[in-house]
Amino acid sequence: MGSEDGASAPSTPVTPGTPGAPLFGGFRPERGRNGGLKPSFLRSSCKCFGVHESWALEEGSLPPVSCALPPPPISLARKVGAELIGTIILIFAGTATAIVNEKTGGSETLLGLAGSTGLAVMIVILSTGHISGAHLNPAVTIAFAALKHFPWKHVPVYIGAQIVASICASFMLNAIFHPTMGGGVTVPSVGYAQTFALEFIITFNLMFVVTAVATDTRAVGELAGIAVGATVMLNILIAGPSTGASMNPVRTLGPAIAANNYKAIWIYLTAPILGALTGAGVYSAVKLPDEEDKAHDNNKPVTEHSFRRS
Repeated sequence: MGSEDGASAPSTPVTPGTPGAPLFGGFRPERGRNGGLKPSFLRSSCKCFGVHESWALEEGSLPPVSCALPPPPISLARKVGAELIGTIILIFAGTATAIVNEKTGGSETLLGLAGSTGLAVMIVILSTGHISGAHLNPAVTIAFAALKHFPWKHVPVYIGAQIVASICASFMLNAIFHPTMGGGVTVPSVGYAQTFALEFIITFNLMFVVTAVATDTRAVGELAGIAVGATVMLNILIAGPSTGASMNPVRTLGPAIAANNYKAIWIYLTAPILGALTGAGVYSAVKLPDEEDKAHDNNKPVTEHSFRRS
């Protein structure tokens, strides 16, 4: 280092995009009269994307600094597209397994039906959760909006995409597996009161878990897909033989339209929504408060949640 006492002003950073230059150029030290390096205010370039480093000064050091860029915004069209594709995958997988099980005399078994739908939920959340939030279910969308975790203005678009996806997947299955017999429709094999209670409870279980992994920063969000998929499997093992374990209005609506079977459809359109609202509300009541809750109390803008926390 040179013998000069004062710290010199940093040199002009490299223009981003210059051939051969780094995307985020730092400050380059200047040379002194004898070829040595002048003391510079910053000894190293800024490290981005969450890298912490102490910058040394001539006397003491600065505290660790994080220089991170926010993720680029995602357009509503991309979100709706991801939601459409994800819901098609879910409905196709869950309904196809039920159709194959019926055609082959129960070869899939209840465990296979539960595993198929649970795996479909898991892979869709892991592949599209960072884009659309992977709601895949009008009950989930409405519950998130009711608790201010999702903007109400996007609710009709999301639900419209989910309904269209369900109908498309159902008619594709109707063409592929014709005749589909029951068509994979979720219909009750027990009384209406018991059907309503089971659909309410299993959707409560599902939304309680979804709210935990999608909105609480203390939960292990990286395992959201596994947690939600496992909950879906558990719910199907509980209620599958009795109600078909829909937990999702569009899981019932699309196959019902394709098969022209609307038995007890009002239960499958209402019980999951009520169960989801209750499950989300109960988790929000029992979880510990955090900074985002204070922001909601102060009427700050709504931040979208569901499987893509920052």
